[in-house]
Amino acid sequence: MSSVWHPISSPDSIRKVNCKKLVCLLVFAISVCCGVSGMCPAACICASDIVSCTGKNLSRVPSTLFKHIKRLDLSHNRIGVLDHDWMPIVLEKLNTLIVSHNSIISISTGSFSVISNVRYLDLSSNNLKSLGSPVFQELRVLEVLLLYNNHIAQIDSAAFGGIYKLQKLYLSYNALSQFPIELYIGKHKLSELVLLDISYNRIRSIPIQFISLVPAKHLSGIYLHGNPFYCDCTLYSILSFWYLRHFSSVEDFKTEYTCVLRSDHKSPHKLPLLQDNSLNCSESTINGSFHALGFVHEAQVGERLIVHCDTKISDPGTNFVWISPDNQFLEPDKTTEHFRVFHNGSLEIEEAQYEDTGLYSCIAINKKRLLNETIEVRINVSNFTVDRFQSHETFNTAFTTLAACVASIILVLLYLYLTPCPCRCKSKGRKRKLNQSNTHASILTSNPPVEFPADEKKASTGKRVVFLEPVKEPKPGQNGKVLMFPNENIIAESILKTPRIKSDSDSMNSVFSDTPFMPPS
Repeated sequence: MSSVWHPISSPDSIRKVNCKKLVCLLVFAISVCCGVSGMCPAACICASDIVSCTGKNLSRVPSTLFKHIKRLDLSHNRIGVLDHDWMPIVLEKLNTLIVSHNSIISISTGSFSVISNVRYLDLSSNNLKSLGSPVFQELRVLEVLLLYNNHIAQIDSAAFGGIYKLQKLYLSYNALSQFPIELYIGKHKLSELVLLDISYNRIRSIPIQFISLVPAKHLSGIYLHGNPFYCDCTLYSILSFWYLRHFSSVEDFKTEYTCVLRSDHKSPHKLPLLQDNSLNCSESTINGSFHALGFVHEAQVGERLIVHCDTKISDPGTNFVWISPDNQFLEPDKTTEHFRVFHNGSLEIEEAQYEDTGLYSCIAINKKRLLNETIEVRINVSNFTVDRFQSHETFNTAFTTLAACVASIILVLLYLYLTPCPCRCKSKGRKRKLNQSNTHASILTSNPPVEFPADEKKASTGKRVVFLEPVKEPKPGQNGKVLMFPNENIIAESILKTPRIKSDSDSMNSVFSDTPFMPPS
């Protein structure tokens, strides 16, 4: 039986081996910790889950950041471009990112893929000139986006696509010349947006025809003051209506809503838009704008009509009550005649009647927030068939009257200019015409006729218009009656027996004399 001898280690050697193992384990632990959680950068200040690297002249984001941080402030630095690798580390818990007062000139698609849980993003006071499509789509839970004090002149229609949780968007102090209506209508509209600040841009007008499609809960948060609007009565009526509804966007900045005349380009003089109706707008224009905003509804008799309560109070738990023109209360879960009120505040009229025409009031009440609002809506009910028949009858009457007037004018013109000539041979009857024209002139005027010189009598013969009624032919030998259509024998006899031209006085005496004229034997 053999035995194996093992050397017995001394306590000092055991202590040395344990120390070496502990040192190696500590170094490994430190390296792992540094790789996983990172360290506070030398240029930053770290406090729990907040890191502030403001005003350190940084051109890139430090790579040694704690992964568990929730707020990162990189303002007042020199960061110029946001591309796919500008953020060197994934920050899943980051919800607030401030990159204001830098030199950012562009944002690339995919720039925010490693910080997709950010809810508050501040990119104000940079050098952005445009926003491409789409650049914020990774920020699925973004609620507040600050882009004010840049140089943004153009925004792609899909630039904000994908950020459907966005509630507040600040675009003031930029170079926008058009109202971004695509934020409210279309494929990429932001249904949760309750505040849009586009004040102090270069917007001249707003699309009135599309504004009517925007609910009041969105309209109440649109800030438009400080823009160089063209003076327009429709714009005035809309802003006035918002002011009457106590929209804070208009009520708090009333004096900063101004406009300039379209013809006043060289030396623009700003006019107040919301003070004393300086534009002298008519009531019809203002009422037309209210109609465009959806506060006047048209319906036909027997037609089904649904009117929405367009209130700015959109919180859950809001109760709605409608008041009809005859002061009848219309409430949800209570059907009255052919009226019905839904829980979302909409009023339904099953079969509209003439009696339903009038002014309706919708009252929205939120007891939790102690808020209430009253909206007035006018409903006009008409009968298309009756109205069309009445308009047709009116048209027929007007057309008949016009046709009668035209026919009368044509007959008068025919009577004046197309009267048959009483003689065939004008050369032989000129002397008789001169005599008759003088006689007719004496009949039409009470003043004595003016004597013309002998050489001017022929020139003035054919320039007189006479209105005479036809009379019966006189008896043979009778003188003093005018014949409209004398026969050839009488004309020839008068020419042969009257060798001289009668004067005006002779003609007048012969016309008004009843004594028969006896020719000399």
